[in-house]
Amino acid sequence: MSFEKLLHQVGGFGPFQLWNLVLLALPRLLLPLHFLLPVFLAAVPAHHCALPGAPGNSSDRDEWLEAHLPRGSDGRFSSCLLLAHPRPFSNTSLEGGGHSPAELVGELPTLACPQGWEYDHSEFSSTIATEWDLVCERKGLNRASSTFFFAGVLVGAVAFGYLSDRFGRRRLLLVAYVSALVLGLASAASVSYTMFTVTRTLTGAALAGFTIIVMPLEMEWLDVEHRTVAGVLSSIFWSGGVMLLALVGYMIRDWRWLLLAVSLPCVPGILSLWWVPESARWLLTQGRVDEAQRYLLRCARLNGRTVSEDSLSQEALIKVAAGEQEHRRPSYLDLFRTPRLRHISLCCMVVWFGVNFSYYGLSLNMLGLGLNRYQTQLLFGVVELPSKLLVYLFVRRVGRRFTQAGALLGTTLCLWARLLVTAEMKMWSTALEVIGKGFSEAAFTTAYLFTSELYPTVLRQTGLGLTALVGRLGGSLAPMAALLDDVWIPLPKLTYGGLALLGACMALLLPETREAQLPETIQDVEKTTQDVEQKRCVHRTLCLHVQAYACGTSASLQVEEMHMKQFQD
Repeated sequence: MSFEKLLHQVGGFGPFQLWNLVLLALPRLLLPLHFLLPVFLAAVPAHHCALPGAPGNSSDRDEWLEAHLPRGSDGRFSSCLLLAHPRPFSNTSLEGGGHSPAELVGELPTLACPQGWEYDHSEFSSTIATEWDLVCERKGLNRASSTFFFAGVLVGAVAFGYLSDRFGRRRLLLVAYVSALVLGLASAASVSYTMFTVTRTLTGAALAGFTIIVMPLEMEWLDVEHRTVAGVLSSIFWSGGVMLLALVGYMIRDWRWLLLAVSLPCVPGILSLWWVPESARWLLTQGRVDEAQRYLLRCARLNGRTVSEDSLSQEALIKVAAGEQEHRRPSYLDLFRTPRLRHISLCCMVVWFGVNFSYYGLSLNMLGLGLNRYQTQLLFGVVELPSKLLVYLFVRRVGRRFTQAGALLGTTLCLWARLLVTAEMKMWSTALEVIGKGFSEAAFTTAYLFTSELYPTVLRQTGLGLTALVGRLGGSLAPMAALLDDVWIPLPKLTYGGLALLGACMALLLPETREAQLPETIQDVEKTTQDVEQKRCVHRTLCLHVQAYACGTSASLQVEEMHMKQFQD
């Protein structure tokens, strides 16, 4: 008996599964609060060189700034330069020398801000940029803080993917909760940029446990018919977190209190683990039949199913688990040992890189849209809801593969189309950015669902860990890619769109999993490939028979001989 049949007996979708989805909603809600936090945490307000002794009166202050700061090509005061020798005030200059201040800008030497910067605190009371002066020549360090965070997520994805396959999903989820809480509090108490970077990197590693564990822990309790709807419904909590971040960021303008606010919800998450069930699939692969039996009986009881003692007896469950004993210690090398798994792993790695790179490239860049960052963040969250609905419809009707490729292609087209929009066309620029964000979220939602169905149970966590590793590499490089606009302004969007297009091409090479049972062993994955090849062979043979009968009996005999030869081979 397979696990799918066991799950059918105890109920593949019912109160037990719904309660599990509710309990695992909190990690999905917390993830965007941390992953997209740099939008507010690392915001750079308007700033200019510090000018000690500047008058407090508004009109006098403007003249003071005019005398000490050069203007850029856009007519604004420079954020990073100071005139080496202050020029006379406007009236004196015009009366004495006959030259306007604009004519003197190019003639006067400038220098970097010797006494730091003054910041506009009307929007933010404090960010990490204002805390440690991460502006001008140090702006790369501001972007690097996000890169380090996602590098931590990358390493954590590998660790949690491997360890949760060895020690269990539930136990490692507890580790992720406790680590994220402790490290989040430590980040909020940072006294230097170095301490902040280290603790945020480790926080990213802890949060990776949520990304790797939650989806399989949900999917492995669901039957084939309800995997799609449950996957899409649970991913809606991510969009809820995106919108919640806009509210939290609007209400809390100090980066330390903001970081504290998004870390404390881990406390109720730790308490909720008392009711979260371990994966019975994983327990059976580990030979822990007694625990698996206890959870299966609880599932049947909550779902109102009556099961016979024989179907969930020790002997029946031992038979299900017997073929899995040799795979109790999975390795990342197992993902490349067989041809089919190797093909799946390589394609998924490219897809995940393109999905993450384009998603975070869009999500962390909110400039030039004609809206403030709170409105933009809220709009980005709202647009994800219809995109998830479309994912649900498309994965059921056209399949996972074409939905994944189509979403990535839509992201590419929106990114590249925005390059054709002029600065005056604010409405079109905003519309393309928001639609592109919807496509990128659709690609992200499909990637989690698709990848979790491609790998067998014994390697599902390991496979998700590997692909998430490569994906987080894309996420970590996305903030730094935004600095390419210093080379050529369109270059960041060309790069984001190009890698999304590459991911779309790779998605078309993956096998379709619509209405397919979750593979439980490596042999199941390879057997699926053999079945597909056999069906193709039979289809070709039938086509040859039809052609042969249309041509005559002698041709039919030749085709029969060819078919027999293929069968013998």
